[in-house]
Amino acid sequence: MYKTNINVHSTIMDPLLNLELEMFTFFEMTPDLVCIAGKDGFFRKVNPSVINKLGYTQEELFASPISSFIHPEDQPSTGQTRAELLNGKALLNFQNRYITKGGKIIWLEWTSIYFADKEIVFAIAKDISERKQIDLEIEEKYKEYKSLATHFKSSIEEDKKYLAVELHEELAQLAAVVKLDIDGILANEPGMQAASKARLHHALAVSDLLINAIRRISFSISPEMLEDLGLDETLRWHCKEFNILNGVPCTFEANYNETELSGEIKLDFFRICQEALSNVMYHAEANSVNISIEDLGHEICLAISDDGKGFDMAQQRHTSGLTSMRKRAASINGRLTIETQIGKGTKVLVAIKKPNSKP
Repeated sequence: MYKTNINVHSTIMDPLLNLELEMFTFFEMTPDLVCIAGKDGFFRKVNPSVINKLGYTQEELFASPISSFIHPEDQPSTGQTRAELLNGKALLNFQNRYITKGGKIIWLEWTSIYFADKEIVFAIAKDISERKQIDLEIEEKYKEYKSLATHFKSSIEEDKKYLAVELHEELAQLAAVVKLDIDGILANEPGMQAASKARLHHALAVSDLLINAIRRISFSISPEMLEDLGLDETLRWHCKEFNILNGVPCTFEANYNETELSGEIKLDFFRICQEALSNVMYHAEANSVNISIEDLGHEICLAISDDGKGFDMAQQRHTSGLTSMRKRAASINGRLTIETQIGKGTKVLVAIKKPNSKP
């Protein structure tokens, strides 16, 4: 009877023993870093991969808090994440840096679970240092290309500004001189024939149109008032001009802090508005247009809406106007979306993340 009980007991325990053996084999043999940590922040058990990767002995790892092996810059975020873990939030794919005994910095990606009844944390990490290095190199290249693109864009804007000044200061003034000369002829030649007088009055009217056209083109090329008065006032003025020239009411609304936008963003917002209004003028057949800039919390959103005929995005996706707006938005890390349906108008949206905002 005694022998039978032993056999039954052994039969029941064998699967548990096998499971424990398999877990032990995984713990010891896996190339991943596997550890068990106490609620107090000290290692309780580590596998050989942890020792090999960090270069410390098991005794050295157990003698100091885990935080002492973490890169100083990553300690605050790691501490905050660990507090969330102890409060029941599972930790998935968390990345931080550790410093090896030899002083090398390695990137680890952790997945951890906290067992409240045992007050222990079970954690597995992968060494992602090579992948992280590639990511950092790509990020550096992106920064270089973005800086180069910004340089070219600034250079183009400087050229536009020079051209605008030449138009305004040179051509507009020359046209103004012609207008003064015509005024002088009309004032000093009272006996002029009616036909000649009519031609001069016509030339005077054309001179006024020419001066206004030069000023308008100058503003379109480089809006000097953007630097002097800011984005809001420039867009208000631009809306009034659009209304006067096209007979289409255009309004502007602002609900944000303009000082949060850099000069580059203000300029690109203005250029996107220019392009959108140009599309409205030539294609939309709209009865009204509204431009707004709104603070949405983590983002600032520019919107240009019209009640025109709309269009099929599938057919117009690669037009020069839309491509230009997409490039402008991308250059300031913005997200451009277009909402439109045939017969239901068009809305152009550009959202940018606010400086220092957290996701």
